[in-house]
Parts: sequence; structure tokens; C-alpha cells
Amino acid sequence: MTKNKLYLTVYESIRRDIIHGAYKKGDKIPSKRTTALEWNVSLITVEHAYELLLDEGYIVSKEKRGYFVIYDSEYNPATQHSSPESEVGKEAETESGAEAKAELEQTVEYSLSPMSYNIFSKAARRVLTEYGEEIMLKSPGSGTIILREAIAGYLNRSRHIDVSFDQIIIGSGAEYLYGLIVQAFGRDRIYAVEDPCYSKIIDIYEAGGVTLERLRLGKDGINSKSLQETQATILHISPYRSYPSRVSATINKKQEYIRWSSSRDAIIIEDDVESEFSPIRKNEETLFSLDRENRVIYINSFTMTIGASLRIAYMVIPRTMKPFLRERIGFYSCPAPTYQQYILAELIMSGDFERHINRVRRNIRKDKGKNASIK
Repeated sequence: MTKNKLYLTVYESIRRDIIHGAYKKGDKIPSKRTTALEWNVSLITVEHAYELLLDEGYIVSKEKRGYFVIYDSEYNPATQHSSPESEVGKEAETESGAEAKAELEQTVEYSLSPMSYNIFSKAARRVLTEYGEEIMLKSPGSGTIILREAIAGYLNRSRHIDVSFDQIIIGSGAEYLYGLIVQAFGRDRIYAVEDPCYSKIIDIYEAGGVTLERLRLGKDGINSKSLQETQATILHISPYRSYPSRVSATINKKQEYIRWSSSRDAIIIEDDVESEFSPIRKNEETLFSLDRENRVIYINSFTMTIGASLRIAYMVIPRTMKPFLRERIGFYSCPAPTYQQYILAELIMSGDFERHINRVRRNIRKDKGKNASIK
């Protein structure tokens, strides 16, 4: 393990102890100095590890007291409803709420730079040279195998999502995939979305003729009371920086979503657009990787990470859903051009895509540090 990855080893060890109950909710974990001595690592290494635990909602820092566990493996949302004051939507209905909303909207927005034209054009030239007329062929219905294999490898390396290429469906943008969800699960179910959420999610579901419920967002995700009271069995959420509220779900809330889906025999659509640009030093945990009952469908797009002109998104389905979805939507043709799929596969397989992501994330952390120092 290289020195710059030691913090991940420390993070994983403490995280594992928290999840398995060695440290319970309310327990104080060792100080950074104690942990550094125990692991024989630098204080900076431990600070990075604790920063991840803080960002993901496993611990909280209390001034002059230390770090305490807030992850609750026995969290019961039925007895811990969010108060009205914590709800993002209701805050706007009061004067103080309007101020809170204004403050929320003033959150620093980072410039998510598109990929360098030179990098993209070099990949395009390599594809033209290597594949020739093959790029003119019609794409298979779920997308080209080369792109789906590249995405599967990337997800395994970076997001702890262990899937094979045949669990991935390629589409021309996330909105196309939202429409496939309706076609797959039908109009007889009740669907639910976050309130507020990206308006096109609502537009597409309503255009599909489904019954739609809007569940109020709190400061850490959907209000627990709203989640328990909904009659929906399809829940579409954006756990990372839901737009436009910029609310991110904590680890406790993510576990609550998973338990809710299990108790309701429900499906979760995890809309993970933009999560690659999280400023923390490791990629965000996905619901798909936390799920053990094959109830989460994962959606992401390359529009934010590469450029707005590249209308390619993908959907990852649980292995147990493959026969059902093949029957319901397997006849659709893939609308993403074959040559664009090959270019994208080349960017991923060459490492250019991940290097671009890492560059942008470093810039985001620098900007975040500058803004923190100004305050």
C-alpha cells in the first residue's frame, strides 16, 4: 500500500469497526494522535481518514471533546421523524426559511470543466484507426459490449460496484433511461421522487402517465415520516447533491432507504449524476453497493463528466432483474451512436477518463480550501 493510500486503510478499518458494532452510536473513537501512534502513520494520514468518516456521516466532531460515532445500525425512522423545521421544502414557506433557502442557493458551485478537446480528439483518432468501418455498424440493443465492459471495469475499480457487462444498459442521456424505467415497471405502480428534485425527472414520469408522489427533503435526505407514509413502490432519488437543494444523504439515511425498500418490496432508482466530482478523497458510497437484496437500479451519465454534447448515460441493473427487464424493454434499440460508444470506451480503458476526474476533483478541493480560508 502506497503512503498516499494509507489513509484509506485506516478509514476502512475504523468504518468496519463502526458498522460491526465495535464502536456504537455515541461512542468516542480514539483521538487522531492515538490512532496515528497505533498505526505508525503520520497525523496527516489520520486526518484524511477522519475527514472521510466525517463527510460520509459515520462520526461527528465535537469541539474540545473529540470524535463521536453517529452511525446507527439499529436506526428506526418510525421513532425519529424529521421536524418540519428541517425540511428543505417547508423552509421556503417562512421568512426564516426563505433566508435558509437563499443561503442554500449560495452554496459554492464548482466549475465542472469538460474534458480537454485534445484528449477527446486523440481518443477519437485512435478509434478511427483501430476500428475502421466497425464504428458504422448498428449498436446492440443494450449498447456495445466494449463500452459496457469498460464501464463495468471502471465501476468495480472506483465505486465498489461489482457487475458484469450484461447488467449494463446504455442510453442517450439519463432522461432516456428514466423513460425506460416507466416502460419496464409500468403505470400501475406508484412512483415517488424527492421534493424538490430535478424538474425533468417529474416531467418524464408524468408524461409516462404514472401516479407520482413528492416526498419532502430534509437536511440529510427524504423526511423519514414522508418516506414511511408513501404508498410508492418505485423511489427515484439522488443521494449525492440532489438538485436543486444540494442535499446529500448521510450513511444512516442510505441505510434507511435500503431497509424501506426491503419492507415494502420496493425498487430504488439511484440517480448518481455528478457524484464523481465529490470533493472528498474517495468516491461516494452508492446505494447499489450497499444493497444486498437486489432492489437498487443505478443510473449515471457522462454528460457532466466529459461534456454536454456527449449524450451517453448508463443503467446498472441487479442480476436477478435481468430476465424481467429483458422481457419488458429488451426490444428497444440503443439510441447512442456506435462511434461515440467506442470513443468513450477508449477514454475509459486508456485511463484518460479517470485522470480527468481526478484532476477536476483536485481543483474542487483546492477551491473548497480557498473558500474555507476566506471565511
